[in-house]
Amino acid sequence: MNASVAIQVLPTVTSDEEVVRIVDEVIAYIKSTGNSCYVGPFETTIEGDYDELMDIVKECQHIAVKAGCPALMSYVKISYKPNGEVLTIDQKVTKHHQ
Repeated sequence: MNASVAIQVLPTVTSDEEVVRIVDEVIAYIKSTGNSCYVGPFETTIEGDYDELMDIVKECQHIAVKAGCPALMSYVKISYKPNGEVLTIDQKVTKHHQ
């Protein structure tokens, strides 16, 4: 695992219910990829191969649009170590959730 990506998708829609529905579809897609992920209150973190994660980030936009979102903004954080391992989700947060 040479990358970890955090993505926050913010649909431009008129109700909180629609925001949640669209974000839930994006999260379902992320989970379906089989990559390790952690859903937080503001963003979802995914671990894996850098190129695969970049494809997932791209597809998140398409999933939101297919769900009926007319426009969206996404915020992405990337930790990338091309010749090594990045810290895992467990290494970063497990000690805070015991």
